[in-house]
Amino acid sequence: MRLILLVACLVLAVQSAHAAGRLAEVLVIDRDSGVPLRTYYHRGEYWVAGNPGARYAIEIRNTLHQRVLAVTSVDGLNVLTGDTARWDQSGYVLHGEEAYEITGWRKSQTEIAAFEFTAVSNSYAARTGRSANVGVIGVAVFRERAPDHAASIAPGAAAPPAPPARASSADSGIRGGADVDDGSARSAQRADAVVQPAPPARLGTGHGARERSYVEFTDFTRANSRPSEIVRIRYDSRENLLALGIIPRAAPVAGDPDPFPGSSLVHFVPDPPACNRGQLRQCVHE
Repeated sequence: MRLILLVACLVLAVQSAHAAGRLAEVLVIDRDSGVPLRTYYHRGEYWVAGNPGARYAIEIRNTLHQRVLAVTSVDGLNVLTGDTARWDQSGYVLHGEEAYEITGWRKSQTEIAAFEFTAVSNSYAARTGRSANVGVIGVAVFRERAPDHAASIAPGAAAPPAPPARASSADSGIRGGADVDDGSARSAQRADAVVQPAPPARLGTGHGARERSYVEFTDFTRANSRPSEIVRIRYDSRENLLALGIIPRAAPVAGDPDPFPGSSLVHFVPDPPACNRGQLRQCVHE
């Protein structure tokens, strides 16, 4: 199989504490500042907060001393071909301990269309009729098969590629909505005069401006048909992550209005003030 090999890239040092993944450490980079977006871990999922209109990159660092293949998807689409993502597709090959920033949808060996956060309706996935998996970045990591002289200790013919994973109801996250029974529906009709606030718009990834980005082809033979690791990072707007409790709300700071300003401390009846000399006769009399 002919696969894309990245040739050169200047990247920032990876801060492992913020990266998702073990064999390949994955970060989402704000391209305007060059700083990794903060990664939040919530109920078994990694999340980042995107800013509408901002360009971003997916930084992948190979932690191994051997080459790996990183099949990468955004919103359920392969970033090299635009096809619905599967494990057996082309990806980026990284040498041992090499890092690379994927900055957009690959248009050719010399050009990409930049990743940028945008409304779901304007995302590349939605514009191509495939919006079911908007809001997720995925990296499937494959080790390279040992050279032929060591084939005696390797398994025989590789198994056919595994079918793509089917999304479960648990993956629906903020997309899902439960069905209601007839009684609930009638109650909702009786309360139709109550105006419900519209939920905040979700984020997807757009097909941004064209930029130069150079790669070349190379050969890579996978050690196994299934990935050694799958890294998954979900994203949405900061407002939505706050509403979901993924980003903890900060404690009130000075200047914020307080509905109970006298209740900051628990206390009981204080002692009366001590009498001074001018008030001594009055205090004794009392």
